[in-house]
Amino acid sequence: MKDKSSVFVIIPCYNESAVIRKTVASVSEKGYTVVVVDDCSKDNSKKELKGLPVFYLRHRVNMGQGAALQTGICFSFKKNAEYFVTFDADGQHEVNDIEGMMEEMSKENSDIVFGSRFLPGSKTNVPVSRSFVLNAARFVNYLVSGILLSDAYNGLRILNRKAAAVLKLTENKMAHATQIQMLVSKNKLSYTEFPNSIHYNEYTMGKGLKNRDGLKILFEIILHKIFR
Repeated sequence: MKDKSSVFVIIPCYNESAVIRKTVASVSEKGYTVVVVDDCSKDNSKKELKGLPVFYLRHRVNMGQGAALQTGICFSFKKNAEYFVTFDADGQHEVNDIEGMMEEMSKENSDIVFGSRFLPGSKTNVPVSRSFVLNAARFVNYLVSGILLSDAYNGLRILNRKAAAVLKLTENKMAHATQIQMLVSKNKLSYTEFPNSIHYNEYTMGKGLKNRDGLKILFEIILHKIFR
């Protein structure tokens, strides 16, 4: 696409001073507009962004990744973004996958494109233990949303304005990924998946969905279904 500045890449950040500058620079160098939502980091994450072309937003209290994404989506919508990319701060995503996912969205006329580390053509060194948890999670998500993705908790997604307008996230923590699928189903949004690359190292393994988080997410989903 010609005007990449209309693509807003939303990067939730919580204590990512070790990697945030490299992650943001790799995205901004491609011409995308970057929105960093600092979820009340206690380290020098903000200082690491000095001199980079980025919108910086900060929560006064730590609220969770889902809340950070919603803050970024709302801000980007008001800035007239055409496309909204969710992108993890820890460096596990490959920025070049964004262009392929944009092409997929255009080709399939989709409202949302989910990244997948398990489709043919993807590249990942995901550990077996985490692969098992992610595979189990996709079936839990299917039970509550009716949508069976190949990768339930991939942080790389692209939304168009139609999707961004209706995906109002109220699940502040990791269960937001499940809620996204529920809202896609509820609002009858069109969706597709696209293979991408996920790079794990010692740092990224300390971030994201951990094995013990599965029960927490299940509990959050149950509460959502009962009280919402």
